[in-house]
Amino acid sequence: MIQPGPIVIGWREWLVLPDLGIPAIKAKIDTGARTSALHVDTLEVEERDGRNWLHFSVSATGRRHAPRIECTAPAIARRAVIDSGGHATLRWFIRTRIELGGASFEAEINLTNRRNMLFPMLLGRSALGHRFVIDPVASYRCGKLSKRGSRDVL
Repeated sequence: MIQPGPIVIGWREWLVLPDLGIPAIKAKIDTGARTSALHVDTLEVEERDGRNWLHFSVSATGRRHAPRIECTAPAIARRAVIDSGGHATLRWFIRTRIELGGASFEAEINLTNRRNMLFPMLLGRSALGHRFVIDPVASYRCGKLSKRGSRDVL
């Protein structure tokens, strides 16, 4: 049952990107970041019918030898993003559905190289909206991924 009002989440959570075929991905919840970011191992751009389509691969667990998931999505923009170090990079953006804590919503996500980061995904404040309240000392309040790869809901 979905609780009324904002859903309480931790500073890190497992979430689902169903339209990309990603059943679970580890994400850091970051209210300091305006946009969300997804680590991609490969990225190719194809122009089709006047639109840019992005073909990319994702390692959902962030582990080096994890199986890659091949994804395709239409690009919605290519914009400069300033990282926490003040460096601007040009990144492709997609819009996709996210499922977290019983909520399902769409958000913009930029595709980038997060290989040296602990989390393959960053969920920024524009995606959080008024749906969530973050408990900064909690982790995985919405469930953990078991060693067997299934999701254990808490």
